[in-house]
Formats: sequence, structure tokens, C-alpha cells
Amino acid sequence: GKNYREHALEMGSEPPTEPLFFFKPTTSIIGPEDVIQLPKQSEDVQHESELAIVISRLCKDVPVERVADVILGYTCANDVTARDLQHRDGQWARSKGFDTFCPLGPWIETELADPQNVKIECRLNGQVTQSASANQMIHSIADIVSWVSHHITLLPGDVILTGSPAGISRMVAGDVVEVEIAGIGILRNKVASFE
Repeated sequence: GKNYREHALEMGSEPPTEPLFFFKPTTSIIGPEDVIQLPKQSEDVQHESELAIVISRLCKDVPVERVADVILGYTCANDVTARDLQHRDGQWARSKGFDTFCPLGPWIETELADPQNVKIECRLNGQVTQSASANQMIHSIADIVSWVSHHITLLPGDVILTGSPAGISRMVAGDVVEVEIAGIGILRNKVASFE
């Protein structure tokens, strides 16, 4: 969380001095072209485009210099967040854990040449809302994976999102949100009210 300085500032806080992580339930995961459902409990659901890391094998206490050995590949992610609930709750489990709140895809890229320098862009109904490079991360990919692995055991298929650039914005029913990461592809999802 808050792994881009400008995003931390737009959220009204200082960037964290060490990686800040939280959990999203597996029930929040959907694929490309699946529908993000807006829950009745929130009036302010926002997109957050992110580079996602997919772990290849069971690992614990991974040194920074060995992180590449435990990464299967990378994909696009949208860390959908009910912003009003996040502020109200004071922690992030409910606001980021609703069903459909973790779109991933369109596939896992196993040969991404320079993941720390890829361009990340989000478009809402065709309009660019987020545009940044992964080199603007406060904590690098290697630092993130190593840090998380020193706190919890990582399993094959675990996904670590790496933080969102500035430019988050509200989504409403009928919107189409696209997360595009250079060298990976486009993750596209429609937005609808929960029925």
C-alpha cells in the first residue's frame, strides 16, 4: 500500500518508511472482461492500477538478491477499493476485500524484460486517469517480495500487488476500466451495480 509517493500524498498521508502490506481474499479475484460489482455498502468505489507479481514456489525469508528465483511472472491488477469504507473503518480489509475487487490478467507474462521500469496506465471510459512508471515505486519489486517473505511464507501462485500510482478515481455503474502495463497487456473490466 501507498508505494508511490504521489498516491500517498493524494490519500493525505506520508509515504511509508517500510513496505505496507494487507490481504485481499481469493474471493475478490476476477479475470479480464469479468464485471466489477459495486457493493451496496459503499458510495465511493475507486480503481487502482497496479503491477502484480506472481510467486513461483514456496519460499520464506528470501534475500533481496534471490527474489528473481521465486517470481513466476507479472500481470496487471486493479486494487479496487471502497474508499469511503476504508476511511470509516481505519483499516483496509472490508474496503478492499469485496467480491470482484481484485481483477487480474489478462495473463501471466513470464519474460518481462525490465519490470521495474514498465509503464502503468489506467483508463476510465477511454480517459487516462493514471500514468506512471514502476521505477517511481518507493519500495522496489525485490524489496517488496523480500519484505513480505520475511513476515509470511509465500506459496506458489500467490500474487503480490506493488502499489498504485496517483490518479485514482471513482467508478460508477456502466463504466469500463482498463489497466495497461507495457510488455504485459490490457486488463479490461466493466463496472455494474450489485444485484
